[in-house]
Amino acid sequence: GIAKSTYAGYESGYRRPSFEALGTLADLFDTTCDDLLGRTEKKAEPFAQTIELTNAAQGLGTLTVDGQPLNQDEIIELIAFVRTKKK
Repeated sequence: GIAKSTYAGYESGYRRPSFEALGTLADLFDTTCDDLLGRTEKKAEPFAQTIELTNAAQGLGTLTVDGQPLNQDEIIELIAFVRTKKK
């Protein structure tokens, strides 16, 4: 369902597939979107593990933003934000 010229554009880097096309290609090649995007070798640290480390370090202080302590949900959001910026 993808034109040859479109597929050739994906291969050459001239075009980028939509999310739907990426899913179609992953199904076609019996793989995952992450594999197609080259994201299989890098595995992010799970949030729960990061929070355990944060909780273990509580004796060192409290994580605050603008003078307000962060709760666990806010810490998870902060970690997700930092990870997106690091890429």
